[in-house]
Amino acid sequence: MFSKGDKVTVLDEAINGVVVSTKDKEVTIETEDGFMMTFFVNELLKINNSSNLMDSIKRIDIDKVAKEKEIPKPRSFVKERKEKNEVSAPEFDLHIEKLVPNKNGMSNYDILTLQSETAKRHIEFAIRNRIPKIVFIHGVGEGILKAELDFLLGRYDNIAFQDANYQKYGLGATEVYIKQNSK
Repeated sequence: MFSKGDKVTVLDEAINGVVVSTKDKEVTIETEDGFMMTFFVNELLKINNSSNLMDSIKRIDIDKVAKEKEIPKPRSFVKERKEKNEVSAPEFDLHIEKLVPNKNGMSNYDILTLQSETAKRHIEFAIRNRIPKIVFIHGVGEGILKAELDFLLGRYDNIAFQDANYQKYGLGATEVYIKQNSK
């Protein structure tokens, strides 16, 4: 892949040089500062020293560029049927990126606790305001948040829950039904 005299640059470092020798997957280069350094083949990138514009243009694959520019065909979806008077259920996204502006410095325990407390707050609000159905979007991931949410929902007597509509949410959401007591 590399041969003696090729100009190369090192990936992830600001080092350029010329190939002095190659052995198996290792390439020794002389840097612009005169140092001899050895790198693996996958750490180097050959620099094209051709300044001729026509040479560069000839290397462009026009078919590949045209394919990238193509507008993708819209996917067909089966539309979910709703009754005319049905109001869509409120959705609450429990992804941490939606709950806090910056999660840096938060441990996994802190994140899960915040997500659980947020879900609990929304459940309590729905019960108080007699909202019959809500949806929690938890994502697929490793299933830890879903398990925590299932545990939380199981502690309420007046709540039933199930996986939300697959066509609309995929596997990453839970539908919660709040049974209304006639007071």
